[in-house]
Amino acid sequence: MTIAAPVPTAGRDRARLASEPGPEGVDHSYPGARRPDRHRWVDSHGLRLSTWEWGPADGPPVLFAHGGFDFAGTYDCLAPLLADEGWRVVAWDQRGHGDSDHAPLYSWEADLRDAAAVLASVTDGALPVLGHSKGGALALQLADACPHRVSRLVNLDGLPSARSWPDVPEHHRTRLRAEELEAWLDHRAAAGTKDRRPGTIEDLATRRGRMNPRLDPAWLRYVVPIGARRSDDGWRWKIDPSMRMGGFGPWRPEWSMWRLPSLGMPVLCVLGLELEVMGWGTLPEDVVPNLPPGGRYVGLDGAGHFLHIEQPRRIADLVLEHLS
Repeated sequence: MTIAAPVPTAGRDRARLASEPGPEGVDHSYPGARRPDRHRWVDSHGLRLSTWEWGPADGPPVLFAHGGFDFAGTYDCLAPLLADEGWRVVAWDQRGHGDSDHAPLYSWEADLRDAAAVLASVTDGALPVLGHSKGGALALQLADACPHRVSRLVNLDGLPSARSWPDVPEHHRTRLRAEELEAWLDHRAAAGTKDRRPGTIEDLATRRGRMNPRLDPAWLRYVVPIGARRSDDGWRWKIDPSMRMGGFGPWRPEWSMWRLPSLGMPVLCVLGLELEVMGWGTLPEDVVPNLPPGGRYVGLDGAGHFLHIEQPRRIADLVLEHLS
């Protein structure tokens, strides 16, 4: 199946993005955060993906994949640090997230096709890929499936551990997959007519803060107007309400770790060592034995699952060193 060409750019540059008014008089800014320089659309087999870029349009590209229930705007602190060093950072809102189209059904394979479509809209060759959380697991599979398209890999706390569920024999695994499929389809049928609960910017920031307790409340308020949409009765997150926590189609996060040992490109794996509710519970001893030859592991004290938001300068330095 061929990958569709990118839809023509929406033509929004940094001046327009920066000049968009803040909602309801709120100061739409955060120290170190910067909105992207450009926006465009990529078509992935009929579904539009909202794609954002920081840095010079002719700079060497690097692809960023965000985590589950996030959006490209959650890289507003990290991406500018690479852009300031001349990199062209490309990130997209995954299907059902941010400004990208919602889909009738979701699957891990569809997310992988979307990643390949965005990559193809940037270059015909190989480029570095960075992913956080779900995006890190997605980057692992992309690198495993298309090693000729991924020159270097950075995984930010996207290494789900096998410690959270016991291994099972292959004949049980087949039954498990059928159960996962059935459960996901039942959930989708029940959620098809649901809508997300509205609220003020403060309401949405508070709700997100319960899942992201280490993040600065000011940051959470900053991302609401980016990841949410305002209607007559308040703000709602743009995330498709048919999605549920703990899975993106019939897929288990722990399966991603199996991809890591076989990778041939230079790999950097970074874990935040402060355990929190949105993390995978992965420990250093889960990662180190699975590193591929030449792979590097870095554990960050004082950082949780959203390490690129808590410590963007530290992460940027590690990434720039790896890319060099």
